[in-house]
Amino acid sequence: ARICAYFERHGFSIWDARIHTTKHGYALDTFQISGSNLVDEGGSYRDLIQLVEYELTAALQNSDPLPSPSMGRLSRQSRTFPIQPRVHMIPDERGQYYALSLSASDRTGLLYAISRVLAKHQVSLHTARINTLGERVEDVFLLDAANLSKNPKLQILLETDLLEALGV
Repeated sequence: ARICAYFERHGFSIWDARIHTTKHGYALDTFQISGSNLVDEGGSYRDLIQLVEYELTAALQNSDPLPSPSMGRLSRQSRTFPIQPRVHMIPDERGQYYALSLSASDRTGLLYAISRVLAKHQVSLHTARINTLGERVEDVFLLDAANLSKNPKLQILLETDLLEALGV
């Protein structure tokens, strides 16, 4: 959630993200981002990379509460042809994970809002596949079933909060 908060706060758009978590708790997160004005203002990509490396490291070490997402406006096309937000969560065959699939209209801060909901409910993320297809996002998350399988009310609450975050 802190990584998404950093990108959202600094005006980057996340086009694609993959998150892989090992059994030992290590994570490899890769993001394809766009939207910095630094290069347009005469800076170089090297400066941008160093800035993101430095500031993102500091943001990850910060233990302050997560800020509220600043939900951007929907595009004109999304307002004209709205995409009904959809949340679908099913357990895998072994009961180890839950597959969470989401689709909604894209807007600034959406991935951060989703990650905040997952953090709020203390749901651990195993892997994720983020797709932005024009004005539409189709994301798939593989969630650790430890908390979810023990508490059916948490599943319903999580789905409700995610729909609320997608539909704002």
